[in-house]
Amino acid sequence: MDPLISRRALNRATLERQHLLRRTDRSVAEVVEHLGGLQAQTPHTWYTGLWSRIAGFRPADAADLLLSRELVRIALQRSTIHLVTARDCLAMRPLLQPVTERMTRTTFGKRLAGVDLDELAAAGRALLEAKPMTFAELGRALAERWPDADPHALGQGVRCFVPLVQVPPRGVWGRSGPVAHTSAESWIGYDVPPMTPAELVRRYLAAFGPASVQDVQTWSGLTRLAEVVEPMDLRRFRDEAGRTLYDLPDAPRPGPDVPSPVRLMYDFDNLFLSYADRSRTITETGAAVLQSFMGTNVVPRLILVDGVTVGDWTVTRAKGVSTLNVHQWEPIKVLDEVEEEGRRLLEFLAPGDRHDVTVLDGPSKR
Repeated sequence: MDPLISRRALNRATLERQHLLRRTDRSVAEVVEHLGGLQAQTPHTWYTGLWSRIAGFRPADAADLLLSRELVRIALQRSTIHLVTARDCLAMRPLLQPVTERMTRTTFGKRLAGVDLDELAAAGRALLEAKPMTFAELGRALAERWPDADPHALGQGVRCFVPLVQVPPRGVWGRSGPVAHTSAESWIGYDVPPMTPAELVRRYLAAFGPASVQDVQTWSGLTRLAEVVEPMDLRRFRDEAGRTLYDLPDAPRPGPDVPSPVRLMYDFDNLFLSYADRSRTITETGAAVLQSFMGTNVVPRLILVDGVTVGDWTVTRAKGVSTLNVHQWEPIKVLDEVEEEGRRLLEFLAPGDRHDVTVLDGPSKR
């Protein structure tokens, strides 16, 4: 029988690989690549995800890499925007093409009926490589050739079949800009061999393992990965529910009693989005709170104490004072540590403001 790994040991293994037990001295590009990217459909909140993981992290450390094209933001896992290295962008996108294609056909397939998709992709690529465009601009330009088609669907059809990166200044800390796109190939300017499914599984386990096949599929959006995982040279465990978990043989698995510091997580952190079973970090109370946010278009920014969810946080600003609001779902035993981390976060988010921390009972959504 496969050895049992407790939920708490699973938690510590995950936090170790996520650089959340201690901040790392690795470079931004190394951390982004190790994590397989950070979900980043918001322009800036993912910077907090790097701050939580990298010692001495400054916004310019990532912003400069976006400007130099060493990092890019592109639809990858689950067809959502991720911040990845240019190398991973080129390697992952062909492998994850079925994910974007499946979602696009489901949502826009009927509205693209009668449109030759190969012609659409070629026309869209030519337009975007001549000049980065928003999807609204792209749709209007394509509608001149396909006047009977939905312009929005035309733009999304191009997004499906042409790897598109969001170009700066979008995503650059302290700056704003239109959500303009161009092709990944023209933006990056070099080629990388496509990643294999087994390589993708290994990358996932290095950052998120031990994990089940369903967990890998949840993170990536791919299906039928059992046939990839089963023949691989991996360690096998069973969790407390009897599920089979896989892991890299030499991956770190610290003991369950290793201390875990307070962490203030950003809203779309893959730590919470990349598992079919999220109980390794999200408590039953946390799951109920997250359910209450469904349909609100708001994703809470979660607080971890001893490695698990205990509350969420928000920031308000008025008259030069930035206040971090700690929304504790239940009484937090180490509230002083949460407040200290909150003040450090405010120094990162709003260095020119005066800072305050308040503690409120109950989740931020009432």
